[in-house]
Amino acid sequence: MALVSLEKVSKVYAGNVRAVNAIDLQIADHEFVVLVGPSGCGKTTTLRMIAGLEELSDGVIRIGDRVVNDVSPKDRDIAMVFQSYALYPHMSVYQNMEFGLKLRKVPKDEIKKRVMATAKMLEIDGLLLRKPKDLSGGQKQRVALGRAIVREPAAFLLDEPLSNLDASLRLSTRAELKRLHQRLRTTTIYVTHDQEEAMTLGDRIVVMKDGVIQQSDTPMQTYHFPKNRFVAGFIGTPPMNFVHGALRMIGEKLMFEEGNLSVKDPIKGVKQVNNSSDQLTLPGIGFTLCVPERLQKVLSPRVGQHVVMGIRPEHLRVEAGDSNVFCPIKVSVSVKEPLGDEMYLYGQTKLSDQMIARVKSVEQESFAGVESMNSASTDMIWYVDTRKIHFFEPGSSGLNLCLSSEMMTGPSKEQNHALA
Repeated sequence: MALVSLEKVSKVYAGNVRAVNAIDLQIADHEFVVLVGPSGCGKTTTLRMIAGLEELSDGVIRIGDRVVNDVSPKDRDIAMVFQSYALYPHMSVYQNMEFGLKLRKVPKDEIKKRVMATAKMLEIDGLLLRKPKDLSGGQKQRVALGRAIVREPAAFLLDEPLSNLDASLRLSTRAELKRLHQRLRTTTIYVTHDQEEAMTLGDRIVVMKDGVIQQSDTPMQTYHFPKNRFVAGFIGTPPMNFVHGALRMIGEKLMFEEGNLSVKDPIKGVKQVNNSSDQLTLPGIGFTLCVPERLQKVLSPRVGQHVVMGIRPEHLRVEAGDSNVFCPIKVSVSVKEPLGDEMYLYGQTKLSDQMIARVKSVEQESFAGVESMNSASTDMIWYVDTRKIHFFEPGSSGLNLCLSSEMMTGPSKEQNHALA
């Protein structure tokens, strides 16, 4: 077991292509950390540099107390599980699992003891004489995991190990991985593009984009308090809804008003909020909602400025609630996706902002218009849970403007109740 530390680690390919850009990351002993992000974000390159399969362009990697920049992969005391399983096709399951130990000249009795114990733990002890071609995808993945486990390494590195499995097998294998880590407590670094895997498996998730760490936090902290718009949109299924608009004082209340983005020829009389290239305008037909009291102090300096409101689909509902909490907005719903006890509703506001609501079955039954909806659009009222809204700076990675009040002081009693 060991701490893994990355200090200002970079990887630059030919043509000055910067795959990883000066990242700092410390992974504690026994911790399960998931690197997650879209394709090309640098997560696999980072893992391969830790494994020694990619040379660093800059920075320092430590495993335990040892700098391993110039240490060969076989001497780093790590075990890696690949997406493609990477089993030797001419060897039996037993031979695949013992191979690494034989190279290390571990005594035969010890090899047999480790292989048999691991095979039993993974429930593949009845497959030890088979060749990889005779195994299912799930069985191959267990053999690949077993080959890593028998080595008893300081750290496990897993590169999208479930991506080749079908949906049901992926679910059961994911649970198996979690049980294994709880039992073995080996430091684990896991790479995936699937944010659901990241949320369910990791003690901590590290969200990456363009070779830079966007946020490194516990799964629930990342979900509830995303540091920027990219993290907010990447974590969560379906992704967070974003609406461009501006903050305005209406009477004594701080309000958000939905705006129209990138209007090339503003209509006469329409207020221009700022001079940004996006040309946000307020036609006056968008929805408005009251900014929660807990956010008014931090957002009041932004009055008259372009901001982006974020609300997750699960924080929209089709039933009215406490008017101090739930704000109504008008939408035109054109698509419904039944999922059993839940349903996804796809709608548009008057200014054509696309929004998705994830509603519960009790809400579906209480609104007959949803059940009878055909291919034509249906006008509906959705209710926004204002306890759960976020406000971001404009831009694809705009900072979360709410964090100075929420993250620095901790969640309020109202939030704690809302998050429960």
